Amino acid sequence: MEWFSAHWLDMLTTALGLLYIWLEYRSSIVLWFVGIIMPALDIFLYWDKELFGDSFMAGYYTVAHIWGFLVWKFGLGKKDKKSPAIGHLPVNKVLPLIAIFAVLWYATYWVLVNYTKSTIPMADAFTNALSFIALWALSRKYVEQWLLWIVVDAVSVYLYVIKDVPFKAGLYSLYIIIALLGYRQWLHMIPSSNN
Repeated sequence: MEWFSAHWLDMLTTALGLLYIWLEYRSSIVLWFVGIIMPALDIFLYWDKELFGDSFMAGYYTVAHIWGFLVWKFGLGKKDKKSPAIGHLPVNKVLPLIAIFAVLWYATYWVLVNYTKSTIPMADAFTNALSFIALWALSRKYVEQWLLWIVVDAVSVYLYVIKDVPFKAGLYSLYIIIALLGYRQWLHMIPSSNN
């Protein structure tokens, strides 16, 4: 019973994570609702495990999933107000995204080192910065978002293993496989005019 009480939140958010990735694979708008609930719970899980960067990122995810729903449903932030179609990341966005990633990685690392008792600030900051970029790419339905998630997931498995969050470690191991399949699936879902 003690083990269950120590891991129940990990198990619950892992179950929600499985639902989320299945919905993402299917490009279902419902993913955004699960994506609001799961990270809201993750805030508490990660804080308890001293994954402070992940805890702050879960707060961002909660808000960002509201935005992602609005983009998919109403085309919010797009000039034509249409829901985005699955497509490729435009080449002219790559360098700005790399620059944003670098700034976010450094800023998150600096905050973790100076304002938390994080024992793994470099890796924690890395996954947070890259997740920010990947979630933005998901909201735009860029197929390359899957490749970013593969990197995030691989580093996250390491973090969750060393911080004793076993169900999330297992979930993120599965996420790597699903992201590979999702990438392939989304490539086939790109309208022929966007190839």
